[in-house]
Amino acid sequence: MTTAPGRGRPRDAAADLAILRAGLQLFIERGVEGTSMEQIAKKAGVGKPTIYRRWANKEELIAAAMETLVAGEAGWASQEAIDTESPYALVEAAIDRAATTVTTDQYRALVARVFGSAVSHPQLMAAYWERYILPRRRLAAGLLARARELGTVSDDVDADVAIDMMVGAVTYRVLQPDPPDVDEMRRYLRAVYRQIGLLP
Repeated sequence: MTTAPGRGRPRDAAADLAILRAGLQLFIERGVEGTSMEQIAKKAGVGKPTIYRRWANKEELIAAAMETLVAGEAGWASQEAIDTESPYALVEAAIDRAATTVTTDQYRALVARVFGSAVSHPQLMAAYWERYILPRRRLAAGLLARARELGTVSDDVDADVAIDMMVGAVTYRVLQPDPPDVDEMRRYLRAVYRQIGLLP
């Protein structure tokens, strides 16, 4: 959660972005242990007070960076789109963006860092889960519910299990020693979604 800026001091969007980029890059390069607010401030070209007016600690900052800078990787548009558009069309539209994002070296390194920090820094995982994972799980659950209504996903499919399967399949693939390229990931994602009933 971000802290409120000081009274009379409007937020500087450019400074916000510089801080988030610096935090994400340092986290990927060094992990939580090797990242400090002082290092982030120096890399972003701002003072530490500027950072502390926005985030209480480095875990919240890193979680916000992941939420903001990696937000487009596999979203299902919006709940409104889910309620009105074909699940097939929404999934198909998301596949290219997802395949392009999750096959980058930065994304692979980020996933490895996040999972590596789950035990040693539970505060980071809790913030990441609350801010980044849960909103996307809710949208995915809405997509599955809509697909059930249309008869493409079976009524007995457990939404939580199906979502775990989709996310876990991607994580497993990108962390392999010989990860897929964009074309192979695109093919693989279609196969995963087809198994669940989100593609014909």
